[in-house]
Amino acid sequence: MGKTKLKISFNSPVILTFTIICFAALILNIITGGFANRLLFSVYHSSLLSPFTYIRFIGHVFGHAGWSHLIGNIMLILIIGPLLEEKYGSANMLSVIIITAFTTGLVNFIFFPRVMLLGASGVVFALILLSSFTSIKEGCIPLTFILVTVMYLGEQIYDGIFIQDNVSNLTHILGGLVGASIGYALNKNKLSRY
Repeated sequence: MGKTKLKISFNSPVILTFTIICFAALILNIITGGFANRLLFSVYHSSLLSPFTYIRFIGHVFGHAGWSHLIGNIMLILIIGPLLEEKYGSANMLSVIIITAFTTGLVNFIFFPRVMLLGASGVVFALILLSSFTSIKEGCIPLTFILVTVMYLGEQIYDGIFIQDNVSNLTHILGGLVGASIGYALNKNKLSRY
């Protein structure tokens, strides 16, 4: 009998492509001395006449402040993302990322004009809340969804009120709400059947 050859598969195209773009964005930012993040990979109040303003509404999820910031986000995305992409499909994963990016970017642009937002933590929270919908059975809301929602979003609300740091807790909350909303929409038929 012949030996089985192991192959490496590109098993999660959206999540892996997202990861590659994030790494490339950080390297580009390092090479340009921070210019790439300011131009493409962060949201802040800028002219609506500039096409870069609209690119940044999505592009900010690719930018990161440094290696530890990137690795912290990407590790969670690589753990949760492929399972979700397998369950819900690549198109839905791309939708989660784009909707999360646009929502968090637009809210930051409007309500926090002096704050520069970058990073994939909103996407992380969207995936975390979406993942808690994976075990939905007909007519039941999973207790895991309730616990994850209370723990993750509760912590972000607490941190946003009582802890002063450079973490955008609102981005985490909005990302979680996007993930929960999409999880509900993708599983609405299961929830409504009895």
